[in-house]
Amino acid sequence: MARKFLVSRVALAVALSSGLAVVAATPAVAAKKEKAPASNFSPEFVKAAQPLEKALQAAVAALGGQQTPEALAKAKAAFDGAIGGDGKAAFQAAAATATTPDDKNALGGMMRNYGIISQDLALKQQGNLMLLDSGKLAAADLGRTNYDAGITAYQLKDYANSAKYLKAAKDGGFVDSSGQLDAVLADSYKRTNNPEAALQMAKDDVAAAQARGAAPSEASLRSVLQQTYTAKQLGPSTDYAAMLAQYYPSSWNTSISVVRQLASLPRDQNLDLMRLMFLTNSMNDRRDYLEYLENVDPRAFPGEAAKVMNAGLSKGKLTAADVPDKANTEGRVAADKATLPATERDANKPGATGATVVGAGDVFLSYDQPAKAETFYAKAQAMSGVDANKVALRLGMSQTLQGKYAEADANFAKVTGTRQPIAKLWSAYAKSKAAPATAATAPAAN
Repeated sequence: MARKFLVSRVALAVALSSGLAVVAATPAVAAKKEKAPASNFSPEFVKAAQPLEKALQAAVAALGGQQTPEALAKAKAAFDGAIGGDGKAAFQAAAATATTPDDKNALGGMMRNYGIISQDLALKQQGNLMLLDSGKLAAADLGRTNYDAGITAYQLKDYANSAKYLKAAKDGGFVDSSGQLDAVLADSYKRTNNPEAALQMAKDDVAAAQARGAAPSEASLRSVLQQTYTAKQLGPSTDYAAMLAQYYPSSWNTSISVVRQLASLPRDQNLDLMRLMFLTNSMNDRRDYLEYLENVDPRAFPGEAAKVMNAGLSKGKLTAADVPDKANTEGRVAADKATLPATERDANKPGATGATVVGAGDVFLSYDQPAKAETFYAKAQAMSGVDANKVALRLGMSQTLQGKYAEADANFAKVTGTRQPIAKLWSAYAKSKAAPATAATAPAAN
């Protein structure tokens, strides 16, 4: 069964805020039509609403710019006192008189404000829906009100309407400053047994972000990556994993883990994934270090193995019992390093074989000497009988480690076959270093 470690459940609190506050400005309810020539209020509504308008002004004044529980209680008391009774009952009575679009727009705004003041979500929502039903909202207010209606519906556990209004806000281009719209909309879809809509939303968001050259949201990337991972689709999973790590560097462990599980690569190929995991400081547990050590083979590359052992021990991920051959491995390092000049000379000889040249690149890459490794991999590219995909991949790796990101990416693009997923992740790393991502930060609300 596929592990669901990609999408962490969004903790959506009951007290989710829409980011909208009580405002004093509502369409003025005028007793005389000449005072509001652009409005069409019914006489019955004007009579019912004028006391509410005055009481709301008193309540807003009582708030004093605060929205603490204490300030809200004080404002509610001010409103109820000014109206001479139960504010909620007064609004319900006025609702029966709101017959014109302007009536509904004015009353909806006041009702919504009193719902916030009295902390009555149902009344607040009634005001939101009246505002939407009025047809009088400006474009900027329409998106904001749909969003507020969607969040309020979610708080009321009315998930079907939460999805309806949040989708309307999203489709209208509204962007909330808190960045919670997508998460709440996706959860509303799931709670109404419509996970396909949540997934399609995530796919659409990723595609739209790619089309405009922007970073897709992390939540959307994780959603589609979870789906492709669960379906065991290596190609799509690699692409989404690469994007996730490129734009959200804290996700490297997840991205690499996805590819290494789905690809099931042989040790000599998986080694380059573990090298990337080490480079990105995303080795999180004992298993990661032991897998790296198994892949690198302390007998072949004692210097690299010793580096990994010491890193694991220093970070508390490994114990001495995990690396019983540590002393022997470190004891081989000096003698192995002493052979490097001869390795370099042999690989530089005119008659050197492809295997000798690639082997030299491997040794110098293992000893964190990417410039020399690059020289030999570049030479090997023009030689017959070499593994072209391995050479292109490790040439790109050597260049990446030197900051030659454009050259590296060109070589990663040449890699095909089973090493291609590895190359795509290394390419994502090179791109992230060449142009550090300003990961999808939500713009200010419209």
